[in-house]
Amino acid sequence: MTRVGCTVSRSSYAVVSLGHQPYDKSARAERISRNRPNVARYCAAMASGLVVKVTAGEDAPERCAQAFNVAAVAVASGARVSLWLTGESSWFALPGRAEAFELPHSAPLAELLRAVLDGGTVTLCTQCAARRNISADDVINGIRVSGAQTFVEEVLAPDTQALVY
Repeated sequence: MTRVGCTVSRSSYAVVSLGHQPYDKSARAERISRNRPNVARYCAAMASGLVVKVTAGEDAPERCAQAFNVAAVAVASGARVSLWLTGESSWFALPGRAEAFELPHSAPLAELLRAVLDGGTVTLCTQCAARRNISADDVINGIRVSGAQTFVEEVLAPDTQALVY
């Protein structure tokens, strides 16, 4: 039996058994695809709140896309989600930047960002914005600019897990 896991913190690990034979690659891909929503729901149940801090941007596109993807899947799963744009991902707070990002075989970053904005919270780090001369007036409508105090409040809230990409 193959297992698919979802790390929700250093101290907890959720495992969902898919019950298929690993040598049948086409059947394996179909079953994983079919069961992906179940894995996401299970992970969301483990932590009703999820804070995703993304530090990577176009400098590390796979890590960046993974963070946005995880945040969007968590929103779709019903989790309370807060996505933090820090470091090079700060640029995605500006209109048009997410649309320009491309990564083969990845969902469009602009769609993932819109999903999180529609169902969660997106925050641009205050210091990261200042270092890039980005003001609150420059960012996409719905993205807030806030700092470490807000981040710490969010990650220390009960039933919340934090992931950093």
